Amino acid sequence: MNLPKIPLADWIESGEDWLTDNLEPLFDFISLLIGGTVDGIHFVLEWLPPLAVIALFTAIAWLIGRWKLGVFTAVGLLLIDNLQLWDETMQTLALVLTAAFISIIIGIPLGILCARHNRLRDLVTPVLDFMQTMPAFVYLLPAISFFSLGVVPGVISSIIFAIPPTIRLTNLGIRQVPAELVEAADAFGSTPSQKLVKLQLPIALPTIMAGVNQTIMLSLSMIVIASMVGAQGVGATVLRAVTQIKTGTGFEAGLAIVILAIILDRLTQQVTKRSKTHSS
Repeated sequence: MNLPKIPLADWIESGEDWLTDNLEPLFDFISLLIGGTVDGIHFVLEWLPPLAVIALFTAIAWLIGRWKLGVFTAVGLLLIDNLQLWDETMQTLALVLTAAFISIIIGIPLGILCARHNRLRDLVTPVLDFMQTMPAFVYLLPAISFFSLGVVPGVISSIIFAIPPTIRLTNLGIRQVPAELVEAADAFGSTPSQKLVKLQLPIALPTIMAGVNQTIMLSLSMIVIASMVGAQGVGATVLRAVTQIKTGTGFEAGLAIVILAIILDRLTQQVTKRSKTHSS
């Protein structure tokens, strides 16, 4: 028995066309906001001399982490500059920071709401499962339709791909706050906002930071895919190396991504460790 095929693809494309026709001003505003943020971060990173940026990141790594992280940051960034991949790496960093920042400012409040309302959590959880299991390439299609080619669809697809860990772990962290402490706060007459800011968020901070770390890493993992829709940076260099079969160039660009990923990962891990120390 042959059942008629459900026209799911037609429905999705019809919905996409409706959104494009009716929400164009909203998409233009989002494009302007995201594009301006990426350009602003990239302008600052490019306006400063490379040695100044290296010194700044080395100092941050030394203060937040330990001297080993500071040394690795200095050596790694100097190597990137020596490989003549500095501009591409700063473009990539601007993309990652923008995607991670937007994911965090959306994900943490949504995670807090999920922790407070079980029905919202039950609605959001399947959506997050869908977002994490859908192949990342699929996100590029609607992003291109709504925002054309360039930086913005790359950032949008990175946000969709990277935001679930922040939402999930914020929800988890707040739900793991001991019930005895919450009851004590209620007994002393704390308002919901006071209880959240002074009790739940400080205790849940290590778990939330673990979600932020995963979000940053997932944002970075999307840069090569984002380069397929016009996002510049090291990902575009990798893509060109693949299409031209230049193994050496691809290895150099991949090494720059690895160095950047290790620096960002270790920095967020050190912040997580410090938050655990302060909350214990």
